[in-house]
Amino acid sequence: MFHQPEIRSLVAKVLHSTLLLGLLLSACLPQSSGQLEIFPGVSTTPTSQPIPINVRPVYSPGELVSYTAQSGDTLANLAFHFNTTTREILAENPIIPEDATTLPPGLPMTIPIYYEALWGPQFQILPNCAFVNGPAQIGFDTAAFVDSQPGWFKNFQQYAAEQQRSGAEIIDYISSRFSISPRILLAILEYQLGALSDPTPPEGLLNGYPLGYRVSGYHGLYIQLVWAANRLNQGYYGWLDSHLDTLEFSDQTIEHPDPWQNAATVALQYYFSRLEPKGEYFRTVTSDGFLATYQELFGDPWTCEPLIPGSLRQPAMTLPFKPGKTWALTGGPHTGWGQGDPWAALDFAPPSNVSGCEITSEWAVAVAPGVIARSEPGLVELDLDGDGDSRTGWVLLYLHLGTQDKAATGDRVETGDHLGHPSCEGGESTGSHIHIARKYNGEWIPAAGVIPFNLSGWIAQAGATEYQGSLTRFGETVIASVDAEEKSLISAPEPPSQ
Repeated sequence: MFHQPEIRSLVAKVLHSTLLLGLLLSACLPQSSGQLEIFPGVSTTPTSQPIPINVRPVYSPGELVSYTAQSGDTLANLAFHFNTTTREILAENPIIPEDATTLPPGLPMTIPIYYEALWGPQFQILPNCAFVNGPAQIGFDTAAFVDSQPGWFKNFQQYAAEQQRSGAEIIDYISSRFSISPRILLAILEYQLGALSDPTPPEGLLNGYPLGYRVSGYHGLYIQLVWAANRLNQGYYGWLDSHLDTLEFSDQTIEHPDPWQNAATVALQYYFSRLEPKGEYFRTVTSDGFLATYQELFGDPWTCEPLIPGSLRQPAMTLPFKPGKTWALTGGPHTGWGQGDPWAALDFAPPSNVSGCEITSEWAVAVAPGVIARSEPGLVELDLDGDGDSRTGWVLLYLHLGTQDKAATGDRVETGDHLGHPSCEGGESTGSHIHIARKYNGEWIPAAGVIPFNLSGWIAQAGATEYQGSLTRFGETVIASVDAEEKSLISAPEPPSQ
């Protein structure tokens, strides 16, 4: 209803699609609270060490290969990567329960593989924990680091997001919105533009296309960095969420990410494949390319802990409006921030007699107890682990909250407490509503899939495209509708009487 994303068309897998869909839907059940449940009898050693390079042979159909689970792996995305089915993976790994959500990093597995031509490089550039704006970024001072470098970026300023900002402030702004490590963005600036080492700035920083994405409307370094962050997230979550199968190069050739790859590496491959000639690209994705620049700036990236534990489950959450009220589901699973992947958000709108951005007295409320980790124009982030840091644990992003009566940073709230009024603030919008999305350790969690949104027992399911989809509870279904039609209306249950 309220955003118009530009969705890049990707080649979709169709092998065993019916079975895969059935397995995905069977996992969309109410989840109990909790974080980590190691599979009984299985020894797992979480690791962030890069997987060694192997030459991939032409495998026979269904040939068994060894694999070690990585952060964020699910049965569904492994079936997608290895061109197989979840049923075949379960048959070879009976220790894994059929209702598994995320797999424990370090879990040894055997996977039936079905060969696909044109697999890309096997070298892993960065671990996922170095890509996301999560626990590994705590303590990193972007401004101090930039100021310590001799390059032109420490003196750079640009009008960005409605105010004049320094280079470091631009990095932190984009990093917090897209939940991408500030180190990744700085390393890209250094690798492509010498921003941290060269005192002489290149031309076109304010009115050209300095990162190489030459599309009208994307001029100037700030907007180029916004595009870069969005492109990186599309690669990262496209790989995790089984949307991304193919990289397309400027010479009209393609490659498929190696099945053993991790999301952070695929994100970088996806980003650079759009910008560089193939010969340059193949150097960039080796140890002598982007990784060498990153290591020179920040040291070894392979020391942080995995982001996503095994058997991750959503804690209890209610609908994001007051009990007894009826709102409309106006947007099914769609982007958490930016355009395209990740499909981490849902949209809800209060009742209204007029269309457009009216002032409303309706309240958006806390879906669970926690602390407001961030309150800025148009948004708040509700931190459920209570440490006040939006890079750790479960965090709820509320977007399009009006300035008046909005919860402040540091406020402690209980389930149902007021957070603010739906509005059009905080981004493009055609009507007053709220946009709500989840993160865990800084990583966006898809609104549907193996850990679907569960709001007062209403379970989210995705549609064929963004903003489509539904919520289902006890056989009743409400369908997302831009126009807040009757089929989209959903009521928050009254609390039980005392």
